[in-house]
Amino acid sequence: MILNRPKIAGYIVLIGVSQFLLFMVISEILYPNYSVKYNYISDLGVGRTAIIFNTSIIVMGILVIIASLMIRAFYAPLILLVGLGASLVGIFPETTGLPHLIASLIAFLFGGIGAIVTSIRRNYFWTVLGIITLSALILFISKEYGPLGPGGMERMIVYPELIWGISFSTYLINKV
Repeated sequence: MILNRPKIAGYIVLIGVSQFLLFMVISEILYPNYSVKYNYISDLGVGRTAIIFNTSIIVMGILVIIASLMIRAFYAPLILLVGLGASLVGIFPETTGLPHLIASLIAFLFGGIGAIVTSIRRNYFWTVLGIITLSALILFISKEYGPLGPGGMERMIVYPELIWGISFSTYLINKV
């Protein structure tokens, strides 16, 4: 029996990203007085929602790393770095300072680059998602949040990456 590695990798990414998105929303609901405009996503990794958020992002990262090892493509190292960054965000919550900032930067930066690189000859919508992520990352680092606030601007980094992850996973699942 021949394993369809891309299809399995696609399902692994789909499970990882989907469970993270759902548990992030659950964490936002359970976190006292949480504001998607003013709170950072990583605020969910401390306090009463820490176990939910951190476990979920670590699981997503591990699953993305596993999937990257199954993908035999030139962009696999980028996917691995996204997974590594995500896992490290959960291992080093925002209270750890610099390790968390580095982990977040790895996840954000390589997610945006990964969306663009994987779009070549495939799906130019991913290019748009990558450009949105990288543009929002620059604005976020520059503390130019506009009317979205810091939490909203951070979501302009993360949501396009999650959309790309789900879309990319379906590409892998359907790859012949």
